[in-house]
Amino acid sequence: MKPFELLYLGLEPFLPPLQRKARAELRRIAKASKEMPEFLDVGGRLSPYTIGVPAKITVTDIPRESEVQEQLHLGTNDAMMKRLSQRRSNVSRVLLDDMTTSGLSDQSFDCVVAIEVLEHIDDDEAFLSHVHRVLKDGKPFVMSTPNGEAVKNTNPDHRRHYTRQQLKQLLEKRFIDVRVDYAVKSSYFYGLGIRSWEYKRPLRTAITMMSASVSAIESSAGAVRFDNEHTHQLFATAMKRA
Repeated sequence: MKPFELLYLGLEPFLPPLQRKARAELRRIAKASKEMPEFLDVGGRLSPYTIGVPAKITVTDIPRESEVQEQLHLGTNDAMMKRLSQRRSNVSRVLLDDMTTSGLSDQSFDCVVAIEVLEHIDDDEAFLSHVHRVLKDGKPFVMSTPNGEAVKNTNPDHRRHYTRQQLKQLLEKRFIDVRVDYAVKSSYFYGLGIRSWEYKRPLRTAITMMSASVSAIESSAGAVRFDNEHTHQLFATAMKRA
């Protein structure tokens, strides 16, 4: 493991709850594999969700070309791709790829993960069709997206926000064993905890880290996954039929 990964894992108690939830699910899936699995991280960019996951990770994203992408930190470029490859030991490939027209091979991956990606996609049906195609039979898809029942869509790059039922119905068109839960408690600490860390602003960063830790505790309650009004994300898992 590289120094960046070790540092990141050491700081895991202070990560935002969505990152912790996604990483826990991906580690569980990886550890259940008899051999080293191949994971596809769609829209992964800097890919915090797969750090330390015992798998061979392929990260894909679209090029960063527009001003909106630059402002919202979306897409990737050559420098970012090089940086990701240099500081990660489990990333085997970093590729430019649009999942709505993906050129990746059929049945190539043991898991596909797309955290906070689907809301950016114009053609969500085509996106999920290619996710299904590149997954091996009987393997999982893991994703999250804003909770459309509680979070207003004010992001200029978000095409839509889904309700739990809308997302469930969309996934069930192609996948089985679909589970969609409400995730991440909306609170004062959630808002503070998702800010970026800045070493030049140590007090602000310390407050951000502690707020993320409190937000994770708030989000760990079992009742959160049934709370449609006070949660920020939908977290979904689904399987490709064996």
